[in-house]
Amino acid sequence: MGAIEDVYDDLDTDVDFEEFEAAVEDKVEQMGGLADEETAAMLIAHELRDEEVEGVADVAPGMDDVKFLAKVMSVGDLRTFERDGDDDDGSVVNVEVADESGRIRITMWDDMAEDAVESLEVGQVLRVAGRPKDGYNGVEVDVDKVEPAPDAEVDVEALDTYRVEDLALGLSDVNLKGRVLSTDSVRTFDRDDGSEGRVANLTLGGPTGRVRVTLWDEKADLATEFGTGESVEVVDGYVRERDGTLELHVGNRGAVEALDEAIEYVPDTTDIDALELGETTDIAGGVIETDPKRTFDRDDGSEGQVRNVRIKDETGDIRVALWGEKADLDIDLADYVVFTDVEIQDGWQDDLEASAGWQSTISVMDDAPEDAADTTAEAAQSTGLGAFESSGSNETDDTTASDGAASVDGSGSGAVAATVTDQSAEATTTDAETGGTETFTGTVVQAGSPVVLDDGTETRSVETDESLRLGEEVTVTGPVSDGTITAADVERTE
Repeated sequence: MGAIEDVYDDLDTDVDFEEFEAAVEDKVEQMGGLADEETAAMLIAHELRDEEVEGVADVAPGMDDVKFLAKVMSVGDLRTFERDGDDDDGSVVNVEVADESGRIRITMWDDMAEDAVESLEVGQVLRVAGRPKDGYNGVEVDVDKVEPAPDAEVDVEALDTYRVEDLALGLSDVNLKGRVLSTDSVRTFDRDDGSEGRVANLTLGGPTGRVRVTLWDEKADLATEFGTGESVEVVDGYVRERDGTLELHVGNRGAVEALDEAIEYVPDTTDIDALELGETTDIAGGVIETDPKRTFDRDDGSEGQVRNVRIKDETGDIRVALWGEKADLDIDLADYVVFTDVEIQDGWQDDLEASAGWQSTISVMDDAPEDAADTTAEAAQSTGLGAFESSGSNETDDTTASDGAASVDGSGSGAVAATVTDQSAEATTTDAETGGTETFTGTVVQAGSPVVLDDGTETRSVETDESLRLGEEVTVTGPVSDGTITAADVERTE
């Protein structure tokens, strides 16, 4: 066995011996006889050890040239650009590659890029050499050399259609099917260049989880074309990260298309009796109480809105505050609803409550799980509207259905508590329109001057010198002027 073979046998590399031997001969020739075959072989081996990485997950910015084997997952479009001071246009293409350790984007330029677009195929294994750098989606590799490796095996699956659990940062050309869980309205914003951008969101669920889909500019209107429960497919999306969570984005190249097939979504939710203060989690249950929507003034003078519902699962029940546009959602008694990314907060009378703010999604499911259906129907009958039905006698049912706390600070953050209590007692009005005396029972939803009381069906402004706290239930009596009660008597409910 010769010197070259001895060095090669000690080298752990995917480079074929014939390629290694040719590189040694080139090195001997380059050095003009200053190195023999053994020395040249050791130099080549040293270069390979420095450059070869165990997998794409080991590639990091700051490394010198690296080499690795990877499988083609997707090939992007060829893009051209003008170079400064050069009449010739440049060209570039991004290729997603992967091995068992992870995924990475490699970038090819000019002639190499044009050849890649013509010859590369998804599923093909490549031997890549290049220079790592920080890219927009994480680490990228500027390719110096790439060649097919038909005899090498990389055990990773190239997907035509992705599931939620398959998504990874930096992926592009992603096709994903899902069930629409929620939609948002189109919002506008100003870009740094002075142009106006547009954005909207969908949340999709599938067999392996859920994902927020962000639609940009001309694609933003797609969010208004689909309703909760419909099946769609995202075409040519790309994966980004926001607040530590992966999102699927759709730009000019992408689309969202309706599907004529059912997509299964089984939410992974937390039992209500296992909820903990301060956590952000997903919950689900049948609706057993609903409240009217309320509006309030924020500190900045804008108007906010909130609505409370109470849901129940097999382990317990909890109030959920719906903020902003979510207060307008069509949620009725006995609906089975999934709430994602709700914040668990302190509620009324030391109970926990869930706050569904901008980051939350709310999905009214077509079918409740079998074990939840009976619980929902029974609870809605006994706790919701059914609680006010006659028991068969002519006597009035004195039962009071109490509603708990909803956080009112204009953002859903729970800084200030307010409570709406649905009282069975009715407010009594005497000549209210002509400035007579009125008695009104309700809960303080705004302290200060004036105090605002809410009885679950209407709100009244009250002028009083009494110091009333948010959440207190009171009965006030006094003359009425321009719809405001000037309280001559204030009685707190025990």
